[in-house]
Amino acid sequence: MRIFSRYVFRQAASSFLLILISLTGIVWIALALRQFNVVTSQGQDTWMLIRVTSLAVPNLMAIIAPFSLLIGALHTLNRLNTDSELIVLSAAGSTVWTVARPLLLLALFVSIFLALVSHIAQPWSMRLLRDYMVQVRSDLLTQVIQPGRFSSPEQDLMFHIRDRSADGELLGLVMHDTRDKSQSQTYLAEHGTIVKQDGTAYLAMSTGHIIRRSDADGPPQIIAFDKYVVDLDQFEPQNDGSGELKPRERYWSELVHPDPKSKLYTSAAGQFRAEIHERLVSPLYPIAFAFLIIAFVGQARSTRSSRMQSLVLTFLLGAACRMAGLALNSAVARNPTMLFALYGVPIAAIIVSLIVIKRADRQRPPSRVLKMLSDRVLELVAAGRRLIMPRRKLVS
Repeated sequence: MRIFSRYVFRQAASSFLLILISLTGIVWIALALRQFNVVTSQGQDTWMLIRVTSLAVPNLMAIIAPFSLLIGALHTLNRLNTDSELIVLSAAGSTVWTVARPLLLLALFVSIFLALVSHIAQPWSMRLLRDYMVQVRSDLLTQVIQPGRFSSPEQDLMFHIRDRSADGELLGLVMHDTRDKSQSQTYLAEHGTIVKQDGTAYLAMSTGHIIRRSDADGPPQIIAFDKYVVDLDQFEPQNDGSGELKPRERYWSELVHPDPKSKLYTSAAGQFRAEIHERLVSPLYPIAFAFLIIAFVGQARSTRSSRMQSLVLTFLLGAACRMAGLALNSAVARNPTMLFALYGVPIAAIIVSLIVIKRADRQRPPSRVLKMLSDRVLELVAAGRRLIMPRRKLVS
């Protein structure tokens, strides 16, 4: 790259990184406040809260990074025009592609970053987050719940234990579950143990009863058991493939070639299709945003004219494209024919931007020809002055 291209790339990259860090911090704070119950009601320390919320950030990078590029590039071009740098370049004969090259290179780097995040960092973080949530649920019973106290980790779910042995076994366990409004269940057990297997935590109870009541006026059903196992994952909303990796928790090979016998895949094949194409289409948006910026803000303008309308229009167009992409991704999960529209949004933005750039180049008069003509006119004017001045002196 030339000196000016390196200068523009450095300015745009620094703005992008600053905005990316700022937006990521805002999102992280919002996630931390939303998951604050991990500390307050589930007895975890602050470090667990930080780990849980930080692992959720890569899942949002597909939205944060393109908008950071959009805002950073708009700020950079607006500052270049305000400082008359774009005007000087235009007067020197440079085209809009002089500014476009470093921005497109930065957009390419952002696209590669998004591809790496969606294919590697996101599945890794989601799997680790899954393991942490299993740990939180198991710690809730083994450490948080105090003997002789009623504890409610979530609404309509209550635990009580008489005592806890030295090896962590729960003694005199009572679990009352009324989350299902059609029936209430109460588990009574002499002993309870937390068992972890294949990334899932189970509560193994022995010597107890299950009391189920589906009708408030009818008699309850009492079931005696010697051993009974409860999946602790049922404390959260589950899909039909309980215990299986969700589409966003899978690496590319697992996503493209799932087990045909998988309950989750057979019941929600559209989610797999939507996740596959979301990972493919998301790297296109930084490039589409870069072309939109070049088309509507890349042209040099006089400092007397306001560029606020162009800046706002470009941002709204970029935001509309990304929001339409998210909506179409949800539609792809239900209807495969929407794939054309899903890829058509960023591609259409690029094509429209190229058309706008081409028309702007045609309307712009060739600056080098104008410069040559102006130089010749100035030379003729100067020569005429030299011829006229001596005659005036002779006459006087």
